[in-house]
Amino acid sequence: MTDNTTAPAGLAAGDRVAGRLYTDPEIFDQELTRIFERTWVWVAHESELPGPGTFKSTHVGKQPVIVTRDRKGELRTLLNRCRHRGASICEKPSGKANGFTCPYHAWSYGLNGQLRGIPYPDGYEGVIDKSELSLKKLRTESYGGLVFATFNEDAEPLEEFLGDARLWIDRFMKQGGGYPIKVLGKHQFKFRGNWKIQLENTTDGYHFPIVHRSWMASVDAETADMMSFMTDPAAITHDLGNGHSVMQMVPEHSDLDADDGTEPLQGRFDDLVAELSKTLDEAQVRKLVRAMHGTGFNLNLFPNVSMSSAFFRVLRPVAVDETWIEHVAIGPDGPPEVDAVNRERLRIHEHFQGPFGFGTPDDAEGWDRVQRGAQGAPEMPILVNRGIGRETRSAEGWPTAHVTDETGMRAAYGKWKEMMGDD
Repeated sequence: MTDNTTAPAGLAAGDRVAGRLYTDPEIFDQELTRIFERTWVWVAHESELPGPGTFKSTHVGKQPVIVTRDRKGELRTLLNRCRHRGASICEKPSGKANGFTCPYHAWSYGLNGQLRGIPYPDGYEGVIDKSELSLKKLRTESYGGLVFATFNEDAEPLEEFLGDARLWIDRFMKQGGGYPIKVLGKHQFKFRGNWKIQLENTTDGYHFPIVHRSWMASVDAETADMMSFMTDPAAITHDLGNGHSVMQMVPEHSDLDADDGTEPLQGRFDDLVAELSKTLDEAQVRKLVRAMHGTGFNLNLFPNVSMSSAFFRVLRPVAVDETWIEHVAIGPDGPPEVDAVNRERLRIHEHFQGPFGFGTPDDAEGWDRVQRGAQGAPEMPILVNRGIGRETRSAEGWPTAHVTDETGMRAAYGKWKEMMGDD
């Protein structure tokens, strides 16, 4: 009989988790099968797959997959593994193709994963049936332009899994200033730590003025004032259910459509306003410029993606002490006039998230330190109890506390405990 005090689920309580959750390779292996292979995992944004034949290589947990549109435009997620001898069939990060051919023995597959051809087929007469050797397909669904996949054919529908987070996804997508959102670019890096350390970070307002002091000192006074949310009672975090959470740092920017026209545009964008005003009307210019910093919130979707103000942050577990992070810059997908907006959004992205930015390197140092420290006394708890005594329920029924409180972490570990304890 399993001892619940030592089983993984028994190592997570409502307000604390054992340090072993960061350091135990057996727990990590169980997370891959019980979480990443059983729930919905973010794999792409629809703008990365604009037409039939376009594809993107990525991972679901540690398993390599290809996300593509077939000839009918339907989104597909295929395991990147030839059915013959197991070789990967695609090594390009993205592109356009009529199908996929294994470089080892040239077995070829259609965009829908069907096995199309085998060289020198006479050796297989009466041995195999091509219709039974398609690439493994994952269930694939999308919401709001976000594409998710799962190995679990019995998983609930994606919209049900997202639940109340859908409201915040809808709001996040408004930062196109009236235009759809598209991916502008991305960069990837790894840190020497467990994936859950980063999962905690996106709705951790407590660290912001401490870790990001250099960034706060590098921006204009208007931006610094906007992000000084530590003592603002209106700045709050919600547990949205299913492990998802949202942290509202700038509540007045949570819904970018809620604009009474009185908020002045930041002076740093005066040149951009002048350029846009040559071809766009005042209302269009205001909508685009007011959304330059993205939304006023960070949305965390369990287990692997966050919508952080103005970009996507995607995590990929590699080992118990190694995690890959992809930062995806986004902007409006509109006429040539908005190119100026996207250039400025990229510069803002680079200033914080880029490899030479003021924000991400500081975050990564903190994550590395947590992993190193957790090696000591691994049964000693990691505390996620800040604000638990002042947590209330919002009108929607969401557990809610101040933006500096650890409500988001408790939400994620509640879902983690549920999935790791489900035999």
